Amino acid sequence: MGRKLLLYISYRGDGFCGYQAQKNGPSVQTTLNRATEELFGHPCDITGCSRTDSGVHARMFCATVTRQGCGTLDTDIPVEKVPRALCVRLPDSLSVWEALWVPDNFHPRYDVSSKEYIYRFLLSPQRDPFEAGRSWHLPCPDRPGLLSDMQKAAGAMVGRRDFSACMAAGSEVIDRVRHVTEAQVTRDGDILTFRVRADGFLYNMVRIMAGTLCDVAAGRMDPSSLPARLDSLDRRQMGQTAPPHGLYLNRVFYDDPARPGYHGGATHGKEQA
Repeated sequence: MGRKLLLYISYRGDGFCGYQAQKNGPSVQTTLNRATEELFGHPCDITGCSRTDSGVHARMFCATVTRQGCGTLDTDIPVEKVPRALCVRLPDSLSVWEALWVPDNFHPRYDVSSKEYIYRFLLSPQRDPFEAGRSWHLPCPDRPGLLSDMQKAAGAMVGRRDFSACMAAGSEVIDRVRHVTEAQVTRDGDILTFRVRADGFLYNMVRIMAGTLCDVAAGRMDPSSLPARLDSLDRRQMGQTAPPHGLYLNRVFYDDPARPGYHGGATHGKEQA
């Protein structure tokens, strides 16, 4: 059986026009294409676990590498040396931190059982230059009950349902049912973190959830109204679409513990969040 090379990577999205190769600017995929071709001596096919938008970050992203048009990869380079060999060929905004061999029938996207995203808010009257491009600045007042309201709203998002209300207008996805298994908001100083895990995400789903939580934090939306708003299936009932720079693909989960590359319990997340 042939083999594919599975890469675990992290990247800052503000330096890329998203993951997918495109003509209007540098992408994660094209950057990896150049580095792998230089390292292995031939063009490679890079297949990612997701398609992140321009400005969206990834703390954990999985991608397979194969020889272009071949479906497998042959190299004499020891797999444990691949991450460093690629990193010296990549910009500082993109890092490969692990490489593993997986069977040729492994697919980094279709074999995913669930993904976890986080969205970071900066709750402060003043902006923080060190958080620029890393979180969404919310200058709303820090009122009593703000965190508990956001936690209540996030909790209403847990469950298996039609999430049409959290999908960007104009999307042509037919099956809009997703199972959100975890959704919570925590606080560390001025940073609020929304964490959500599901078996899949609709286009802009997490950013719409985050925009809704912003409205709850600002007191513009009653958290008790979230169940009815979700049941309406109406995008207009939810909050604004949050900007991309606060969003991170955080963890990727594969169910099969016998399959190489299984990272179901890693601490580093059918969707386009």
